[in-house]
Amino acid sequence: MQMKFIPVALAMVFSAAGAQAQEIIKIGHVAATSGPSAHLGKEDENGARMAVEDLNAQGFKINGKAVKFVLLPEDDAADPKQGTAAAQKLVDAKVNGVIGHQNSGTTIPASKIYNDAGIPQISASATSPVYTHQGYNTAFRVVANDNKLGSVLGKYAVHKLGAKKIAVIDDRTAYGQGVASEFAKGAKGAQIVAKEFTTDKATDFNAILTAIKAKNPDLVFFGGMDGVGGPLLRQMRSLGLKAKYMGGDGICTEALPKLAGGADDTVTCAEAGGVPASQKKQMEEFSARYKKKFNSDVQIYAPYVYDAVMAMATAMQQAKSADPAKYLPYLAKVQYQGITGTIAFDKFGDIKDGALTLYTFKDGRRQLLEVVK
Repeated sequence: MQMKFIPVALAMVFSAAGAQAQEIIKIGHVAATSGPSAHLGKEDENGARMAVEDLNAQGFKINGKAVKFVLLPEDDAADPKQGTAAAQKLVDAKVNGVIGHQNSGTTIPASKIYNDAGIPQISASATSPVYTHQGYNTAFRVVANDNKLGSVLGKYAVHKLGAKKIAVIDDRTAYGQGVASEFAKGAKGAQIVAKEFTTDKATDFNAILTAIKAKNPDLVFFGGMDGVGGPLLRQMRSLGLKAKYMGGDGICTEALPKLAGGADDTVTCAEAGGVPASQKKQMEEFSARYKKKFNSDVQIYAPYVYDAVMAMATAMQQAKSADPAKYLPYLAKVQYQGITGTIAFDKFGDIKDGALTLYTFKDGRRQLLEVVK
């Protein structure tokens, strides 16, 4: 008698197992969630988390079947060695795709590991042109690169701010050196009176600022992140160096005034990205959702990270597969209408028609100057 029930019982088990079987799609995310840039890295991770949760909430389907997205976050501390270790960990975990890394200095060495494994990678903030010009078809980014950002800032410094004598400082990272170099190229018509460098972990800038002060510049450009750029600005003012201050997206954050002990309209910066008036409502809605969820304001890149995840998921849907080899060609030609605008890539993997947003500061807050393309 008992034997008669075994096939039925087994059938029920197999049926239950089949009902529970759901494809798991693993999305890796890497940023500096420790160290001086941790506040930006955590924001990036939050943007990825929001996207994954939204995809799951809407019952996202690939090839007609609902799938479940899982975020695998890693911290690279903006350190290239830790970045490659994080990349290898994600490859070993067989992730379906990677969003990140945050900094160019970690993104570039990590990109080889992902390329060797055939895993698509989208950075929402690494702006060094080197990243997408290595010949890797797996490398993409959703913001304008340093060639454009630095060049635009250089021209703006000379033609809009009237800078005649400029001092340039960089933090020796791939990002810092790259954006500072492009800025100097773009600042035609002005004299570069000093070129100095520090590190991305420095706290004392007295020696280089004293040397710069003797050259009497009317503008100081810093290539690096706000964790260093803020204290640098603070020490500039303490030394009585009243020159205008300019930097790229690394210092263009809501945290800068706090890190610098204040920031005003003598500070100009550019964010790699920007939304036209037609996208303003979507950006405001996203920012409100972000603040409600994480109890903090969007600083820079959360919406770009969010769009990167969504663009990757869209490519999977169009390919009817989350297999990296199958959806990679679809990612290269994706046209995703995101919060930040249209996500579409050129032959290098760079965002097409990437925008830049210029900001200054007033009453301790960033203030929009203009969006340029």
